[in-house]
Amino acid sequence: MSKAADIEAIRGLVAAREVAVANADDEAAIGAFSRDVVVYDLQPPLAFAGAAARNTEALRAWLGTWRAPGPRVEFHESRILLDGDLGIAYGFSRLRGDKIGEGAVELWFRTTLVFARAGDGWMIAHEHNSVPMEMDGSGLAAVHLKP
Repeated sequence: MSKAADIEAIRGLVAAREVAVANADDEAAIGAFSRDVVVYDLQPPLAFAGAAARNTEALRAWLGTWRAPGPRVEFHESRILLDGDLGIAYGFSRLRGDKIGEGAVELWFRTTLVFARAGDGWMIAHEHNSVPMEMDGSGLAAVHLKP
């Protein structure tokens, strides 16, 4: 594959995950994770690895806390770097939707995805999502920020 084709394949994989989450398709949403993926996500614990990161029951339960059509998670302002069988995409993600019992939610956060070539395609080997924290001693996440 050419570099341009690899970048398009990675963008396609990210777009497919966005559609899967919006459609509450937990299987498809984690389908791009490698067997030994490590995920640093917004919720505790500090890390999920392997089977724990690919836990469809936990994802299904979270997706069930949103009103239809489900949450939208969109990857914006992404940059993709490639070197052989390794790809890195980073940018901002926007989570929005109508959370049951809470109402409208909109949250911007940072996302980094590491891709490893697997056979003829790409798999996500690592995902890191985070929000900055207020440095005023409160320990609060700065969830009000927007790009």
